[in-house]
Amino acid sequence: MQISRKWQTLLLLALGELLAMGLWFSATAVVPALRDHWGLTGGQAAWLTMAVQLGFVGGALGSALLNLPDLFEPRKVIAVGAALGAGLNALVPALDASFGLAVALRFGTGVALALVYPVGMKIMASWTREDRGLGIGLLVGALTVGSASPHLIRALGGIGDWRPVMYAASFFALVGAGLSWRVGVLGPYGSARAAFDWRRMVRSLTDRPLRLANFGYLGHMWELYALWTWIPVFLLEAYGRPGAAALGAFGVIAAGGLGSLAAGWLADRWGRTRTTMLSMVASGTCALVAGFLFDAPIALTAVALIWGFAVVADSAQFSSSVSELADPDYVGTQLTAQTSLGFLLTLASIQLVPIVAERTGWRWAFTVLAVGPALGTWAMWLLKRSPDAKRLAGGRG
Repeated sequence: MQISRKWQTLLLLALGELLAMGLWFSATAVVPALRDHWGLTGGQAAWLTMAVQLGFVGGALGSALLNLPDLFEPRKVIAVGAALGAGLNALVPALDASFGLAVALRFGTGVALALVYPVGMKIMASWTREDRGLGIGLLVGALTVGSASPHLIRALGGIGDWRPVMYAASFFALVGAGLSWRVGVLGPYGSARAAFDWRRMVRSLTDRPLRLANFGYLGHMWELYALWTWIPVFLLEAYGRPGAAALGAFGVIAAGGLGSLAAGWLADRWGRTRTTMLSMVASGTCALVAGFLFDAPIALTAVALIWGFAVVADSAQFSSSVSELADPDYVGTQLTAQTSLGFLLTLASIQLVPIVAERTGWRWAFTVLAVGPALGTWAMWLLKRSPDAKRLAGGRG
């Protein structure tokens, strides 16, 4: 069976982004080893992920204000971001950096990744229309598996030493940069290069349908990265075995890849608002239930995998919604604005989880994450009831 040029492009672009996004959790995956290496506290360990989040927010805000995804050729923007991130990430083990320098390099890695993820969604949107949910779902699924990959590398042999994991992530990101440069061309639904207009970013909060879609996304993001950051520690506390915890963390995060594809297929047929609400109800329920199963490893693993499947399944549909509600000439800017707001919020939830754990133990640390999907569901319900819902998923809402 011959694959069309469209799907060749989308599949190869997704692979390039998968390889690049391993940079995100390359340090998080080896936190136990880095704790010993630097003598870190739980709060300091959180900064190895939060620095990336903060760098991504800064990079995304700057990119959105300058309209970079809409002014320059997207494939080149992605390639530069992935290559720069790979270099900065590799400097941490190469220089045997101090904790402070490592945090600064991780911040720079986040800035670089702001040129990778949102711009990739713009390219995906330019190739899809009726199947946009599936197309962007494919990209987010690839990003999810890429984010999980350092946990797999660690589980397969890097548990005792953190350096090989970070070097491997940087190498794969360079491969992803080259692949994205090669295949990441805009499709038939892409717009010509736009004129610079810094006010376009502000519309993400002033335009009501965009605002509701973004509020739904914020509810989703409150939960997502806090779960991804702390699930290795949560499972280690529950299992008591580092190898099993690393493999379990990979499984939980990677399950979201299947969730993104399934939700993309469903949203194109059933509607984006319904699909996102279903996903957030499922993930929020898992956040509440996980603590009750802390001493039952098999049941906990099953719920954690369901949670991993549902927690990111809706992500692509918020992006798809924004791409359908935004001015076509500034889709890249609006997607970048959306992601910058979402990742800014993750700084709070990532920091909150270990604070709760110190007071209640890890059993109940994830309960606070259920607040996000509850509020996100409400926002998408309001969008579903509005006339603007007809602009989503070919009129399906």
